[in-house]
Amino acid sequence: MSHLFPELPYAYDSLEPYLDAKTMEVHYSKHHRTYYDKFIAAIAGSDLEAARLEEIFANVSQLSPAVRNNGGGYYNHILYWNCMAPNGGGQPSGQLAQAITQTFGSFSEFQEQFAQAAVNTFGSGFVWLIVKDGQLEIVSTPNQDNPLMDVASTQGEPILALDVWEHAYYISYQNRRPEYIDAWWNVVNWSAIEDNYRQAIA
Repeated sequence: MSHLFPELPYAYDSLEPYLDAKTMEVHYSKHHRTYYDKFIAAIAGSDLEAARLEEIFANVSQLSPAVRNNGGGYYNHILYWNCMAPNGGGQPSGQLAQAITQTFGSFSEFQEQFAQAAVNTFGSGFVWLIVKDGQLEIVSTPNQDNPLMDVASTQGEPILALDVWEHAYYISYQNRRPEYIDAWWNVVNWSAIEDNYRQAIA
């Protein structure tokens, strides 16, 4: 089987005080695990078992809602976890930093636009920094959709993901999504995102 459930790349309490251990434990071991288990069940016995996620998402409009929703939840969370780190925060460097400045004017302006996209995402969903035709763009998707899917209004290669479902932050922040977003910047793993960017433009 080509689709495996990855280990969380750090301990549940590693992102405190910004993301609490209980939220991380429930989010990873319950929510993410359930998406994975349901995705595996949805593709069992089909050719999709051997297909890459990118291939599945490219034609997801032709597949069942179970594959779309749970496959998205499986993939989206992997990127979300890997976009954070215990010693995160700060600013990107190198090519990514240059591209952000070129596209948005400054890193602070990028943060403002990204945060506003997250605050203004209605209900549940994700906010992304993507590479589309070699250029950076901020987009949001509802529920567990992502920019690799053919149903996305804007498609591209995701390099940064922010989960704005309430279960990602409710224990610590309740309905105060802007506070969660402000805290999240302190754990962003810019080194990993720079790697994602380099791969996306290669």
